[in-house]
Amino acid sequence: MKLDELQRIKQWHISHKQDHPLEYHLWDAMLTLWLMGWVGWLPAFAFEQLWSTPLCLLASLAPSLYVGLRMKAHQACRLRCDWLRT
Repeated sequence: MKLDELQRIKQWHISHKQDHPLEYHLWDAMLTLWLMGWVGWLPAFAFEQLWSTPLCLLASLAPSLYVGLRMKAHQACRLRCDWLRT
C-alpha cells in the first residue's frame, strides 16, 4: 500500500469522524500497528529476538490486510465502505 493511499483513507476518516467514530479509531489502530511493525525491526535484530520478526512483518502489513478484508466484505455486500476505490 502506497503512502498516498494511506493518506487518502486517513483524510476520509478525519472528515467523517463524527459519522463513523469506530472506523476512525480502527484505522488509527492499523496505522499504529504499521508504525510499530516498521520500528520494531531494528530492536528485534539488535537484541537478537528473532521470534518477534514475524510479528513485525504482520504489523507492517496491517493496513493492507485491513483494506483487503474490508474490500472483500464490501464486494460481498456485507459491509458498506465509502472510502474504498473499487
